[in-house]
Amino acid sequence: MTLTITTPQTPTEADEQAILAVLVAHNTKMAGPSGYRPVAVLLTDEAGATVGGLWGRISYDWMFVEYLALPGEHRSQGLGTKLMDEAEGIARSAGCVGVWLDTYEFQALGFYRKRGFEVFGTIEDHPVGQRRYFLQKRLIPNEGA
Repeated sequence: MTLTITTPQTPTEADEQAILAVLVAHNTKMAGPSGYRPVAVLLTDEAGATVGGLWGRISYDWMFVEYLALPGEHRSQGLGTKLMDEAEGIARSAGCVGVWLDTYEFQALGFYRKRGFEVFGTIEDHPVGQRRYFLQKRLIPNEGA
């Protein structure tokens, strides 16, 4: 079989799924099923429209919080804390070891640190002049510590 490398101008969802299928097959072979499941904790208005919330996923015994977003006029009212409390409850119920996420320097680093998250990685100049932080919070104590 001859393989070639191509770079599509507009990658498709099918392209992504084809690559992901190869990765999932390898990961499952090496580490077993991931237990992947999406997680959503929605913030809705009185009409039932989603105006913000938390989106993430559980995989290999950790929850990854991909997005946490609140409308500007509703920040600093405890809603972010309530969303994170709900997500951490879901993670605990699922038997997760911990929760991890990333945030930019101009976003919510202080908020996550107050919640017990610790920085485990940083990218400088992402965006230029700023930092991107990777944080984790263990829900189950590390037995080797």
